[in-house]
Amino acid sequence: MQEHELRRQVVSEMHLRRWPVLSVPSLIIQWVLSLEPEEREEEGRKLAELPTSQGLSIGTRHRSGEIAPGVQIAWERHSEGSSVALFFDGLDADGINVATQPEIVEKMVAWAQGLPGHVQRATRIQMVRDDKAAQKLLPKLDFTRSELISCHFGDKVRMWGDFRLRADGYGKLLVAANGTDMRDLTRYVQRLQELGNYRNRALIGLPVAQAAWPRLDAVGVRVSQLSQRVAGNATTDDALLEELSSLSMELSAIDSEIDYRMSATAAYAQLVRERLEKLNVKPIDGFMSLADFTERRFLPAIRTCASVTERVANQSARAERLASLLRARINTRIENQNARLLRSMDESARMQLRLQQLVEGLSVVALSYYLLGLVAYGLKGAQEIWPSVDADIILAVIALPTVIVIWLVIRALKVRLLDKEADGGD
Repeated sequence: MQEHELRRQVVSEMHLRRWPVLSVPSLIIQWVLSLEPEEREEEGRKLAELPTSQGLSIGTRHRSGEIAPGVQIAWERHSEGSSVALFFDGLDADGINVATQPEIVEKMVAWAQGLPGHVQRATRIQMVRDDKAAQKLLPKLDFTRSELISCHFGDKVRMWGDFRLRADGYGKLLVAANGTDMRDLTRYVQRLQELGNYRNRALIGLPVAQAAWPRLDAVGVRVSQLSQRVAGNATTDDALLEELSSLSMELSAIDSEIDYRMSATAAYAQLVRERLEKLNVKPIDGFMSLADFTERRFLPAIRTCASVTERVANQSARAERLASLLRARINTRIENQNARLLRSMDESARMQLRLQQLVEGLSVVALSYYLLGLVAYGLKGAQEIWPSVDADIILAVIALPTVIVIWLVIRALKVRLLDKEADGGD
């Protein structure tokens, strides 16, 4: 078969990237990294350093499986970075791995910490069998009691955490299986981590939104001031257009700077809501639940980002309306100027027509006078030969017909000339 070049990539995207099936007790350490495109090659070299085994699945966007006895890995490439999780089976009450050599644990953690990119989230998750084992371990995790979050998700799984960073840069979670099937437990814990990962990536947009807010305030003031100046006549239209263009460019620059981040924040926020819904969180008396924590801390930040996006759109719409009003005013002034010019041209044309008629009349008189003068010379000569010829009487008789004939000739010539011009225009 001649496959489409994207067929296998599309099919692989449709399959879930599940974690290896968890065991209890165990420790999960996960890092979420942001990478630049040029860091992908170095990441590939680091992945090639992993020890291979028969149970390790290797792909371009996802790798998972066992890399040593009691040690499993799940690595996945994302659009903005990667995530890698290490799973260590068999921990004692102090969180010490007893199924694996300590040097292997240290080696794998050091390998993960040497991956390229910047850490967006790093979490240690202690997995225990039940609430009783969790109560023994809680004092050692040093959670802030006033901010401790605890709830059930699924049917019986319970989690504890305060979502604060420790001195080593890691956040800590404690999860009790309470008899949940290991496959279901794996699915719930993976969703719990995905919720936290997407939450952190969504919140990257908050500083961007907060930085854009004062700039939008300044733009709003400029738009208001410009609206007042457009309503008045103290500033020329050219100056208003120049300032309006500068304002539009500023809005366009802000939109270009925040658009990608705000769009990504909205997408990640939707994923957070979906993961939270699938966790089926059930609150526990005396503790803030994961749903409450998300609603009180996360959603206000997302609303701030959405508000910034909306403000950019509103300010752009105001600037566009202002530009439309200014263009309408300029067009109205131009139309009025054109109307005055047309009236002036019409008056000039009528004046030229009257002058032309006056000149035409004078031309008839002048031509008649010169023609009668020539006739008079001829009659005077004839009178010398024939005394009976009265030149004055003859001139008096032919004067009016001569004027009429000359007027008719000039009118005929003018009509003929206008007809030729009309034929040439067609």
